[in-house]
Amino acid sequence: MSETVKVRVAGDASEPSDQAGGPQERSVRSGCPVHELREHLRRAGLRPTRQRVSLGWLLFAKGDRHVSAEMLYEEATLARVPVSLATVYNTLHQFTEAGLLREVAVDGSKTYFDTNVTDHHHFFLEGDDTLVDIPAPAVEVGDLPPPPPGMEIARVDVIVRLRRKA
Repeated sequence: MSETVKVRVAGDASEPSDQAGGPQERSVRSGCPVHELREHLRRAGLRPTRQRVSLGWLLFAKGDRHVSAEMLYEEATLARVPVSLATVYNTLHQFTEAGLLREVAVDGSKTYFDTNVTDHHHFFLEGDDTLVDIPAPAVEVGDLPPPPPGMEIARVDVIVRLRRKA
């Protein structure tokens, strides 16, 4: 996409800092993918339980993507991974808190989990209920208001909703 989407919010002209320390490094596979996943979970402060490793494999083995809890539960069921929907929700939230996933709330009722935790934004295709990445340089966010006392801006999410032309 060659056009730049500009988003402006009235207020202070200061730029938010990257609270997460910038894009996370992506490792190059050098050995057993399951062993590497276990190590990745340990480095994130999570015990590599059988369910976390199984769900992590389903999540991360296919590259960058956006999944809902229901989508991952369906994949787990098809792969014969014995987990409940509640376990899938808990694991997704644990992975998010550990910085392995990024939660993207599209509506109050629809949340996706993004395996790409780098700084970027999203198109949401209405009717298809699909998220598509927008590279970070394609969106310019400026003039953010100052946060309330004692708070700091963690990140800014831009979701551009698309629908098919009539």
